[in-house]
Amino acid sequence: MSWISPEQARTYLERWKKLRDVSVVEWRAASMETRIRQLSVLVDSSQRRGADPERARGAADVRERWARIRRAANG
Repeated sequence: MSWISPEQARTYLERWKKLRDVSVVEWRAASMETRIRQLSVLVDSSQRRGADPERARGAADVRERWARIRRAANG
């Protein structure tokens, strides 16, 4: 495994923060038509991939973890 220095980590995180900021501005400026079209493309691509058994197992694991958290929180 390759390690990075604290300075490299800070630089990396700063680049991602800048990208996030630009993405937020672009998203807010996009028309509703553009947003819907983008959503449609995402939904279509997920449907074309077909069922993923590993993803389904992962989702079941997450649901079980949340159920345990709720049970623990409710005593």
